[in-house]
Amino acid sequence: MFVRKKKNKSGVISVQVVDKSTGKYRLVKTIGSSKDPTEIKRLFEEGHNFIHHYRGQQTINFANQSFKDAVKQSINSITIKGINLLLGRIYSEIGFDQVKSNLLRQLVLVRLSHPASKLKTTQYLQRYFSISINEDKIYRYLDKLYKEHKEQLQQISFNHTRKILGGSMSVVFYDVTTIYFQIDDEDEIRKRGFSKEGKHQNPQIVLGLLVGLDGYPLAYEIHEGNKFEGHTMLPIIDSFKTKYNLNKLVVIADSGLLSTANIKDLIEKGYEFILGARIKNESASIKKKILSLDLSDKTSAIIRKPDGLRLVVGYTEKRASKDRYNRERGLVKLEQKIKSGKLTKSSINNRGYNKFLKLEGNVEISIDKEKYEQDAQWDGLKGYLTNTTLSKEKIINNYGQLWKIEKAFRVSKHDLKIRPIYHRLQSRIEAHITINFVAYKVYKELERQLNVKQADWSCEQAIDIAKTIYAVEITDPLTGNTYTETLLLNEEQKRLADLFGF
Repeated sequence: MFVRKKKNKSGVISVQVVDKSTGKYRLVKTIGSSKDPTEIKRLFEEGHNFIHHYRGQQTINFANQSFKDAVKQSINSITIKGINLLLGRIYSEIGFDQVKSNLLRQLVLVRLSHPASKLKTTQYLQRYFSISINEDKIYRYLDKLYKEHKEQLQQISFNHTRKILGGSMSVVFYDVTTIYFQIDDEDEIRKRGFSKEGKHQNPQIVLGLLVGLDGYPLAYEIHEGNKFEGHTMLPIIDSFKTKYNLNKLVVIADSGLLSTANIKDLIEKGYEFILGARIKNESASIKKKILSLDLSDKTSAIIRKPDGLRLVVGYTEKRASKDRYNRERGLVKLEQKIKSGKLTKSSINNRGYNKFLKLEGNVEISIDKEKYEQDAQWDGLKGYLTNTTLSKEKIINNYGQLWKIEKAFRVSKHDLKIRPIYHRLQSRIEAHITINFVAYKVYKELERQLNVKQADWSCEQAIDIAKTIYAVEITDPLTGNTYTETLLLNEEQKRLADLFGF
């Protein structure tokens, strides 16, 4: 439709709305007529207003092929919008936008929503976000990320974590894991070593992660794949304390990091610590004291060691049931191996449940029932070694948060797919870990905000909903103007948008 002026024989100008959509001119409405130029201009504007109103009232014939073709031709793109609206918002709130790199942002968001190789990442960005990036650009950026942004990103993460923890940063948790590579050759950093994933044949790196209360990531370091995990703890903690000028730290770590050298270094450097204790490896006198304790469910006791450290021993029925179940299952497996003849003299060692084996007459391997029964005395007991002055309840409670760092590794390995690593250059290995570190920080902040907003969704569920929110870009064929509309089509999408304000 359009507005036209038609001059009559009397010299009066008629202002009309005319339609030509069928190929023929059809008078829709005469707006009015006048000889006065000012009035004619007003009538002309009124005609345009009528067209605008009329179009808004029309019934659209969706069955009309011409209409459907026109709609299709007006669509420029349909892309996933929810990921940027949700995760991109959190990325910015943390402060990672201080690193002026849109590529880093894209790599982090894709790591959270669709973790994959660099090639598949480029394909995913093109297909669902209309972002065209080639692999070479990503690899060049990884080199830059390692050189220029690793420390800055950790600083941003630290500042945000300290803020949400109320300015306090006095308790840190440390643990290590191994990450393997899909290659055969070793080099300076990738070494074969003890793998926590059973990939002993693959070169690997050792990743040490430091987190704060509630599992917020603080810092990380990578080490040679054959480095003893006990030697990785002090360097990262020392560096962290110095870098952020922290006066006092309580270090919490599991029994795998318990060694005489580590304890000595922690004490000499003024750290307080809570470490998982290997109570079965204590001296005979300490073990006698432990087994003489009369503990009921969820109770604990303190034993003073000769070196002045306190050994807190706790007992729970839940742990006792688990210990009993595992021991009985181990016994069944040993009996099956004995029957199959798969056990040899070399099987008699202290690894796992092999400690229950004995050799009779230098010929026959059997199960030492007495040793098996004695082991039941330890069911339900857990030890904590500390030099703090905290109450035994707080010691157990603080150590109990160590599972959150284990969750960090689990999320990184399974949800963010940090493993296996395919990169060969150390700088790119470091950059790959950095991207995962930033992604995990965004994940933890999403988790925190979901809890604060009392949403009954996990991070994975919220991300899955965000992946279903699309935006359509349309060009108006009449005006040439381009519009982008976010499609919130169901209640879950609308609720997510309401919760996070988009």
